[in-house]
Amino acid sequence: MATHVLRLPQIDLSSLLAADAPHIDLRLSAYEASTRNFLKAVSSYKNRALTTLSERRASHAPEKKRILEKTQAAETETNQCKLREIDLVATLEREKEERKDAELEVAALKRQLASLREKSQTIESEIEQYRVMTANLRRERAAERNTLSAHAAHISPRVGAIERVLGCMVEGIGADQVLLRFAHLDAANPDRECSLVLDVAQGYNVATASPSLPTLPLLLKALNETGGFYAFVRDVRIAYQTLLDPRS
Repeated sequence: MATHVLRLPQIDLSSLLAADAPHIDLRLSAYEASTRNFLKAVSSYKNRALTTLSERRASHAPEKKRILEKTQAAETETNQCKLREIDLVATLEREKEERKDAELEVAALKRQLASLREKSQTIESEIEQYRVMTANLRRERAAERNTLSAHAAHISPRVGAIERVLGCMVEGIGADQVLLRFAHLDAANPDRECSLVLDVAQGYNVATASPSLPTLPLLLKALNETGGFYAFVRDVRIAYQTLLDPRS
């Protein structure tokens, strides 16, 4: 828009003062027109500026909204990160306590293991001592067995002869049990035998007797009271002999 410059006329002051009715033409109509044009130009500029601002505001609104949403999302994510950080710190503290407890437990287990190893070494040493003692006892037992076997081989024939003469044979048949066999009790039947199994585990008890002997409880009671084993054998033989051959 072209700008119209209002130029004021030059005033001759001497001529103006010499006139009977001095008058200056200020050209107010031109000034008013120029003022109106100026105000119109200012208003037009203002409107254009407002329109431009409105257009810019309208064009910037989506960007502002996007930035605001991005900012809110960043704040939300920051808050979530802070919460996760708090949880992570709590987890780290808990793991630290658990690790401390685990280290204490491992230390206790190591002490127990060291103690068990010491006990194991002590036990192994004792076992080795027992092995040596057992080996020595076995050698001693073997030597005694050999000695007894030699003595038994030497006296067995004589013992057998004595048993046959006495008609009484004694032999072990198991743990804490002795078998007594009696022969030559019945003149009518010399090969007939009587026997009983004597249990000596706790005192003296008769496990079995063949045939049954009525006086056996009394004889067993006397044996437990006196401990006279040979007298018991003698009395049992006499009782069986009386049972089988009342005439004897």
